[in-house]
Amino acid sequence: MTAVHTTEPPRLPVRQKVAAAERGWGGVSPMLTRLAAERATGILFREHGTLHLADGLVVHAESPCAPGLETLLTAHGTLAVEVWRQALGETDDDHQAGHLAGLRLVDAGLLTLGAFELCRLTALYDAAYFVLAPSSTPGRFRYGTAHAPGHRAAVRRVPVAALERETLRRRDLLHRIWPDPVTDEAPLARTERPAAPALTRRQRAVLAQADGVRTAPDIARALGHLAFHTLVDVRRLAAAGVLAPLRPAVPEPPGPADPAGEGWAAPEPAPPPDPGQPPPLPSRGRPPYGAAGPGPGPARPAAGHGIPAFTEPLPPDPHITLLKRLRDALEAL
Repeated sequence: MTAVHTTEPPRLPVRQKVAAAERGWGGVSPMLTRLAAERATGILFREHGTLHLADGLVVHAESPCAPGLETLLTAHGTLAVEVWRQALGETDDDHQAGHLAGLRLVDAGLLTLGAFELCRLTALYDAAYFVLAPSSTPGRFRYGTAHAPGHRAAVRRVPVAALERETLRRRDLLHRIWPDPVTDEAPLARTERPAAPALTRRQRAVLAQADGVRTAPDIARALGHLAFHTLVDVRRLAAAGVLAPLRPAVPEPPGPADPAGEGWAAPEPAPPPDPGQPPPLPSRGRPPYGAAGPGPGPARPAAGHGIPAFTEPLPPDPHITLLKRLRDALEAL
């Protein structure tokens, strides 16, 4: 007998979990991960805000959904609004105006470095949560140069891996509290529950601001609270049944067309037959308009029934599907 020697098939590649955990990659933003790997400097523009990078590290975040550094410093008396605006007007950099204004106040002795750094990092994580939210438009990055801090103490920069891990942790927390994300963006209103559960002081303040017009970011800005903390309170109130989002009204399907309008009009009734004339012979062709024929073809709408509505959904447009795949591929580069 002859022995047959076969080579073993190559092993499949296995992702190193330890290395993946160190990178902090969670699929939040492929473009941001690539920029961190190449140590890029500039501004990342996304649908819900911007991220400022310096050597691949995040130094600032802005989002219209989250209160800025000014709100956190002035809402509860830490700093006077006039003092902040004066320091803000003395800066010459529009992209880092709040950051430079805070350092000016630290140098002037009106704000401690610890309080400023705590508020700055808190506002950064709060805004970055909304900036890294799923978006319907691709992001774009504008390369630039790093701005020198100009201060005796170095400003702490946040690694992208840490920012992505915190973003995923916050998403999971909100999902475990209440899985419906509609409460994050829709106007909120109080429900007519007869027996409300025991609420905390912060939850009562949030509930008092729910007037059917304000959204969760509006309530956070009005109270001077962090936007993510307000989302947590809103979802807990929704889970308790004392708060509900106002969903947009679904339009009613169109009814039969008005005979006096521009739609289908009911045909005029046929005149009565003349008793002196012989009855018409049956036609061998197609049935007359509006009559149901014996064949398999579709019948035209009868009198008074309007245009028949399509009951099956239309297939997706292949051009739109191709553009979405192309967008995902460009973001993953």
